Amino acid sequence: MKFCLSVKDILGSLGKLQVFQQQYIQHFKTKTRDMSTQSYHYIQGKLLNKGTGNMCTYAKEVKDCNNQSLQHFISNSPWDHRPVIDHIQQDVTNAIGDPNHGSLHVDECCIPKQGKHSVGAAHQYCGRLGKTANCQVGVFLGYTKDSYRTLIDERLYLPQEWITDQKRRKECGVPEQTMFKKKTELAWEMIEDVITKEIPFGWIGMDCLYGRSSWLRNNIDQAGKIYCADIPRDQRVWLQKPTIGIPKKKGVRGPTPSRIQVLDGESYRVEELKDRVAEDEWEHVFIRDTERRELWANMLFLRVYPCEENDLPGKECWLIIRFDPESSDVKYQLSNAPRGTSKNRLAEMSGSRYWIERTFEDGKGIAGLADYQIRSWTGWHHHMTMTMLAMLYLMVLSIDLGKKVDFLTVQDVKEIFEVIMPKREVTNEELLTLLYGKHKRRLSARKSHHRRHR
Repeated sequence: MKFCLSVKDILGSLGKLQVFQQQYIQHFKTKTRDMSTQSYHYIQGKLLNKGTGNMCTYAKEVKDCNNQSLQHFISNSPWDHRPVIDHIQQDVTNAIGDPNHGSLHVDECCIPKQGKHSVGAAHQYCGRLGKTANCQVGVFLGYTKDSYRTLIDERLYLPQEWITDQKRRKECGVPEQTMFKKKTELAWEMIEDVITKEIPFGWIGMDCLYGRSSWLRNNIDQAGKIYCADIPRDQRVWLQKPTIGIPKKKGVRGPTPSRIQVLDGESYRVEELKDRVAEDEWEHVFIRDTERRELWANMLFLRVYPCEENDLPGKECWLIIRFDPESSDVKYQLSNAPRGTSKNRLAEMSGSRYWIERTFEDGKGIAGLADYQIRSWTGWHHHMTMTMLAMLYLMVLSIDLGKKVDFLTVQDVKEIFEVIMPKREVTNEELLTLLYGKHKRRLSARKSHHRRHR
């Protein structure tokens, strides 16, 4: 195993971070304000923080920093987050972009919230809790190549109740032109943007919520791109293309049929097919390397016609069923990859979903993706953009240091920064001021709560 890392390499990481950050300072300058220092402080806070954090905890750790300046930078400063995201996408392309083995992935992150005043917060399904709860939902686009991964775009989902509530929209600064869009529409908006920018990738992965949308799958197919989409086990498919048409009218009463329907042909739930095929049709296929061993799975590859949202058959595509012998987990996926695609290629696409799940673990665990106390539209987008920038820093530095160490992770790089990054030394007077500020905010929140429920 390779390990050639030296103290000099570790100490040089801070300089590399500073050089990298300098490339982004142009995006944090406006005609009247220069917020580039605060942008670096916010990144430092994320890299120094251990466990759950926010701007108050960042200010305790970062040298020459205070909570008010960070709060203004995230919640009120007028810098535009879109040029930063564009820059992130370009740097990700330069670092790991690959037209054959790079992949885009759509997924969402649900963040539980208290009250109704945080932008987009509503009673809706929260994947983090596994039930319906009051939460915000962000739709994200990630990019992966082998074990390297990061987030490259985001959209905040606004439920219908927020679109029609002008008072809450105004209070949170939601732009007037913002219209209601389904999560699948937000996902396609990001994918279409990446296609327009000609960012290289081999396929697009999606979790079940997005993969079961025939509208989204068809949009990707019509754009000439490959998808590998998770689907629920009750998704129906046909093994042979069924006959469709307008059924003949039966009898003399009632309206004459006018809607195209399936006239014959039996469909199956994908979970039924797992037990219907012969044992020798299963393939034992390599999925990916892990830190401990090679990962293999039993896989089934069938050509099917999926049932679309209009109950009619879609284009012929691959049904991939993946069974993990150790955990007994079963995954079902659809892919529009060409008929002649190799089993190893289909397995590579199927297994890449694992890395986007790890990406969200990175975002939450080491970059503070879900750790914030922000109510406004601007604040949410600023926080998510800075989180993606922090994740990019860690990924790029892990690639650089990984040339000298096998299996170096972004968590390892974050631990390096926790040690070498300058920390703030809090005086007794500053500690007293910090405690007083927290007490004052807590008292204000308590009074506000009582006023609302009086």
